Amino acid sequence: MSDPFDVAVIGGGVNGCGIARDCALRGLRTLLLEQEDFGAGATGGSSGMLHGGLRYLLHDVKTTRKSCLDSGYIQQICPHLIWRIPLLMPLFGDGPGSRLMTDLIETYLEAYDRFAVPLKHGRPHCRLTAEEAFGLEPGLTPRTRRALTFDEWGIDAHRLCLLNALSAREAGATVRNHAQVEALRRDRENGISRLDIRDTLAGTRDTALARIVVNATGPWLPRMAGIAGAKLRIRPGKGVHVVVERRVSNLGVVATAVDGRQIFILPHDNYSIIGTTDDDYYGDPDDIPVTGDEVEYLLEGIESVIPGIRRYRLSTTWAAIRPTLFEWGTIEDALSRDHEVIDHATSDGVDGLLSLVGGKLAAYRLMAEEATDAVLEKLRQAAGTGIQRLAGANVSCRTATLPLPGGDLATPEAILDAGRDLLDRATLLRLYARYGSRAREVLDRIRQDPRQGRMLCPCEPVLEAEVHFAVEREQALTLGDVRRRTRLGTGACQGAGCAEAAAAILRDRLGWDRDTERARLEEFHQERWRRRRPVLDGAALAQEELGRGARGRRS
Repeated sequence: MSDPFDVAVIGGGVNGCGIARDCALRGLRTLLLEQEDFGAGATGGSSGMLHGGLRYLLHDVKTTRKSCLDSGYIQQICPHLIWRIPLLMPLFGDGPGSRLMTDLIETYLEAYDRFAVPLKHGRPHCRLTAEEAFGLEPGLTPRTRRALTFDEWGIDAHRLCLLNALSAREAGATVRNHAQVEALRRDRENGISRLDIRDTLAGTRDTALARIVVNATGPWLPRMAGIAGAKLRIRPGKGVHVVVERRVSNLGVVATAVDGRQIFILPHDNYSIIGTTDDDYYGDPDDIPVTGDEVEYLLEGIESVIPGIRRYRLSTTWAAIRPTLFEWGTIEDALSRDHEVIDHATSDGVDGLLSLVGGKLAAYRLMAEEATDAVLEKLRQAAGTGIQRLAGANVSCRTATLPLPGGDLATPEAILDAGRDLLDRATLLRLYARYGSRAREVLDRIRQDPRQGRMLCPCEPVLEAEVHFAVEREQALTLGDVRRRTRLGTGACQGAGCAEAAAAILRDRLGWDRDTERARLEEFHQERWRRRRPVLDGAALAQEELGRGARGRRS
């Protein structure tokens, strides 16, 4: 990497991967660096929703419109990753005040429909009687007197990140995960930045040169800006989710927490997620604990609309930090979800460094477009090699219309036809939902080696072929990488029934020795334990400790 890149993007969340894709597609020589894995930070810890920003409509209409508009574009470029989530909002009380409140909320939803229906292809809201609401979800509290519905969309956020990174790579970008930037220095004379990079798995170090550096590190934005000699403030907000091991409902249900905040329970693949908290966070973004109080806060809120929620087994938790724009004097829940591209040459006198701050998952593509526009403008202003090449290049953004890898297949029928002689319909539909048209490549592996058609774990169906595919085609280097690409270890067993088989495949594909294999397995189980511990007590905790002890003796 001795020749300068036009742009180096630091951060492999959805913003960084989106910027790298846009830059590469516009002809820039692009480098993408991620210290862990694509989507391992704030993006993977999100609710996995392309929601249009319903709650921002009162005070941040611009963000609602942008989110709805970009949600529509994202649905077009990766239709296989998207699923519709109808949400139900139970309402209580029989008095005039309660009926007036229902009318006011419905008026609010009517305003939201003007954005959500045409821009993100949602269905208009509906008002339901109590009988209609119970018909859709019998588990609602008997206090329900009426309900309102509105539409949102779910997405596999890990794979959304990955597909943007793969698209960037296929457009010519150099894309590296497990590559941490330890130092960043600017040579003012030639306008080139030097990045010192450490491979966090191998421990090796190398360097790269870039004309422009984009800091898209999310919760790590201030830290990375500081490495470059700049200053940056964000308002980090901690969001916690609790996972129920099965689907409680095929609908999303909205609830009000004890402090008046809206929370929800959503169907997500084979399980349900309850979320989310929103609290200022001053700790280490590399170590985000989940407390028992946060779990109880979410359960208590959902219990007010689904009284039987505590009968279900909680399997795990996750937490992440929102890198929201800094505001003083505003409560966390009211913080803007708008975004800003900061040029540190103007704000700090540090040339060649841009930072992307704030935003939402649903607007990542638009944010990446704006950041790429800023990169091109900085390059045009600069003198030196490479500018003549860009002058004649096609610099228009294509990310709103060009499908992401696998996104050229809008419906699964072609995959069902291609694999009906190999796998059952349910498995083929899961493959389509993960890979879109590229599910054919997984099927080809099974056709060549039928052993790769075996299921590694029945509680979260993942085929052996998918693990091979993740290593060979999707840059998976650890068991955690495989989990983010295939959902391995996210089911009820949390990896106890499948991690060892997957590790054996990685050992053979990546050339691990036995000690490395055991170390990678232990890292995987420790991470799953850290996420599970907040929802375990009593017999469940004792059983988990026995399992951990048994694994320790085997190793």
